[in-house]
Amino acid sequence: MSWNPALTPGCPDDVDAAAIETLIIPRARDIGGFEVRRALPAPRRQMVGPFIFFDQAGPAEFLTGQGIDVRPHPHIGLGTVTYLFRGDFHHRDSIGSDQIIRPGALNWMVAGRGVSHSERTSAAARQGAHSLLGIQTWVALPEAAENAAPYFEHHGKAELPELSDGGVSLRLLLGRAYGQTAPATTYTDMFYADVAMEAAARLPLPDDHEDRGIYILQGSISVAGQIFEAGRMMVFRPGDPICVEAGGEGARLMLLGGATLNGPRYIWWNFVASSRDKIEAAKEDWRRQNWGEGLFDLPQGDDEEFVPLPP
Repeated sequence: MSWNPALTPGCPDDVDAAAIETLIIPRARDIGGFEVRRALPAPRRQMVGPFIFFDQAGPAEFLTGQGIDVRPHPHIGLGTVTYLFRGDFHHRDSIGSDQIIRPGALNWMVAGRGVSHSERTSAAARQGAHSLLGIQTWVALPEAAENAAPYFEHHGKAELPELSDGGVSLRLLLGRAYGQTAPATTYTDMFYADVAMEAAARLPLPDDHEDRGIYILQGSISVAGQIFEAGRMMVFRPGDPICVEAGGEGARLMLLGGATLNGPRYIWWNFVASSRDKIEAAKEDWRRQNWGEGLFDLPQGDDEEFVPLPP
């Protein structure tokens, strides 16, 4: 039996347009000389399952010697997911992780009660012209994990489950979907996947997750009788059998979703928490700059500078 039931009739128009609960058009944001497209949080939708932040970085081209320098900065209450299609990042954090991430691999850093990290273009990449295209998203943690010790996992491309059928190639990055489970440690039920679709290929979304969304990175798809181009995120009504079909040039998608958390989440700068008091405590700790004595230290090997607390 195929893992992809879209090969049977009935896809993609078994549901009406009301199945698309929210359509999000990302906003451009400058993060220090580099522009990203931010889909989450959005004015009409803060989260998709536990996913509370979603940025597309690039495509961008750099000359020799140039690159991205995201200076050390703090996080609480979330897990950061870095996934690249082109380029690389050198990740360092305050628990001693030192890792180059390249296309197809996964960096998963769980902040818990507090961590800081930096992400910079590697020295090797800066030796010539290079490009960057990637996605960074944050996963809000359940209350039981908000005070946990921070940790970091790197999973190479070969470690991540891959499925291919009917012109669809899928790599599962987090959680469970289509009978597969990704290796990264997670605290809530979720799924996050990179999907490449040939022209006219079809794909159903998992039907056993409460929240489900699609971000179109490249190409176009049709769903519920409508066509959607790159740079759009759609969030779907729970319970509907959603199936999509790639347009004439194919499509590259990110699928995301999972169970909703048991209460609201507050987000301020790089902090996510179930209470405002936790965010205020994190703000004060980073403002004091007492590295290694409170919630935060600076990354080992990258402690000469940091991003100050915003006013």
